[in-house]
Amino acid sequence: MRLRHPDGTVVHLAYCTNVHPAENLNGVLAQLARYAEPVRRRLGVARLGLGLWLSRPAVTELAADPDAVTRLRRELNTRGLEVVTLNAFPYQGFHTNAVKASVYHPDWSERVRLDHTLDCARLLTALMPDDAERGSVSTLPLAWREGWTADRADRAARHLDQLSQGLEALAADTGRTVRVGFEPEPGCLIENAEQAVRLLAGADPRWLGVCLDTCHTAVGFEDVPTACARLAAAGLPVVKAQVSCALGVEDPQDPAARAALWEFAEPRFLHQSRELLGGRLLAVDDLPDALGGALPGLGQWRIHFHTPLHTDPRPPLRSTRTELLAALELLVGGPTARTDHLEVETYTWPVLPSATDRDLVHRTPDTDLIDGIAAELAWARDSLTRLGLKDESTR
Repeated sequence: MRLRHPDGTVVHLAYCTNVHPAENLNGVLAQLARYAEPVRRRLGVARLGLGLWLSRPAVTELAADPDAVTRLRRELNTRGLEVVTLNAFPYQGFHTNAVKASVYHPDWSERVRLDHTLDCARLLTALMPDDAERGSVSTLPLAWREGWTADRADRAARHLDQLSQGLEALAADTGRTVRVGFEPEPGCLIENAEQAVRLLAGADPRWLGVCLDTCHTAVGFEDVPTACARLAAAGLPVVKAQVSCALGVEDPQDPAARAALWEFAEPRFLHQSRELLGGRLLAVDDLPDALGGALPGLGQWRIHFHTPLHTDPRPPLRSTRTELLAALELLVGGPTARTDHLEVETYTWPVLPSATDRDLVHRTPDTDLIDGIAAELAWARDSLTRLGLKDESTR
């Protein structure tokens, strides 16, 4: 969907397709028909934006066959869909039974991560609408924090230089601008804006910046105005923002809260957990560890579990929707839009606990998932129009 900021900027709103499993081109094409077009129809909009996730096998297939790229673009156009942003964070296998920390591999110390990102950027130039000002690709925040050495840091720095050079050459070759945003995430080398400024120092802001995920900022109890001010002072653009909510609880020692949290301690994804205690941020890498005693439970918790934007988990749990709204107001509610790519990224629909309210869990059949995604996008669109943006998606 497209919205117009009062400053004239076209703000693109999309939903990220990493919620759907697809490891090849046929899988991507199938999800357009099975989910994306029905979501568009449910919303009643002329064009729906997708934050397309393409696994490495799908990217390899497309990069080797220009006719396949043409086929994909034709399918997008026919179904009233458009793509200005790709999610290149998960490399492949994002819907295996146990993803956990494997999602951070390969990292930016490895050449294959550079090649994959540049391949995604080139594909995006062929998929973007002709009138799109630019495209964006989101990627992991360099690497998971453990095992990072000076040698790996040197290789990553070289790869980032080559990434900027590759994006500049791509723009010269195609006439299309694509920027890459590194996405701070709890537990990674870059968890927050302060670390982004330090570890991305020297990055060329014409091509590289940050993908700000509002679930991740909430989990880290990060003050978004301060974060954005740090990024701006360092010249790092917010290339893209992922519109998402985290899971929260005020009293983790409450037996009802602990019972409810155990329902979210599922085995596929990593659910980094943080406790704010006396001004200190305590951290563990997964929710079962927190519930097992690795966090004392004396202060409020926030958990890296993306919850649907438009509805709440059962009390005493909460979502960080209030924090999300404050972030949106800062990013696009002022006199100038700080970013023009917004992506709803609730990839956790398939693993939401079945014991929660039906409004929160749309696991089966497909129509329930379609309803859920459409409801999230409608909530996001309405929140943006209340901030003064004009909805142009029905044109």
